[in-house]
Amino acid sequence: MLTLENAKGKVRVKEILGGRGFVRRLSDMGLSPGQVVEVLSNGPPVVVRIRDTKIALGRGVARKVIVEHAE
Repeated sequence: MLTLENAKGKVRVKEILGGRGFVRRLSDMGLSPGQVVEVLSNGPPVVVRIRDTKIALGRGVARKVIVEHAE
């Protein structure tokens, strides 16, 4: 299973594991299923670019974001 924690390059968010509040908080930051993001750094923290914004996520949060390689 590929997560933001161990992904590289551009990926598409497949699923976010967690409760409604957690999923909503990430969605408010622009991280939602179907969204293409670019992983800039894997470690700690995991830094991703969503559109023109960089966001730093802790490893625990990054583990809950399931992704697939974007084409």
